[in-house]
Amino acid sequence: MKNNATKTAKKLGLVAVAMFGFGYLMVPIYNILCEVTGINGKTGRITQSQVNANDVDVDRFVTVEFDTNVNPNLPWTFKAVEFKQQVRPGEIAEAVFVVENESNKIVVGQAVPSVAPEQASLFFNKTECFCFTNQELAPGEKKDMIVRYVVDSDLPDKITTMTLSYTFFKASEKAIAVTGPDRKIVIKDNG
Repeated sequence: MKNNATKTAKKLGLVAVAMFGFGYLMVPIYNILCEVTGINGKTGRITQSQVNANDVDVDRFVTVEFDTNVNPNLPWTFKAVEFKQQVRPGEIAEAVFVVENESNKIVVGQAVPSVAPEQASLFFNKTECFCFTNQELAPGEKKDMIVRYVVDSDLPDKITTMTLSYTFFKASEKAIAVTGPDRKIVIKDNG
């Protein structure tokens, strides 16, 4: 009887380890899947040198709309300077957003982007974006933030409008990157 209980305990322990490993790998696997397929509106990231001026489609315009949101836990206002832009596929475009900390404390936020329709996210690439890093704002600070992007010239003709949406969340206090006195980035742990 004791032998069966030991076998069962070992099997349950093995199942628990396998479940933990699977749970640990879920986020990286999900991110890779979203990046490869464009699911969930994940966009690509390219360097400015990867943009080829010969790929600009001079005979076509695409409307890019901007949607801005702030999670209720973040005491900020956030808006696009322009609601929409007309861009040529293949050329670098720039959009400006304004964010303001309405609290009396330093607050760090992180923007999460998405693109709709989902298929369009495969053809939307950012060369520079405030969403790549945490944003720290002092009490009452107002700041312009820029995103530079390229709508790929291979965008299907049926897609004439796409929406770039950002939602700002309060950054986790467990791992906020801040600049130390020696100008090096350090991780502040408030937990």
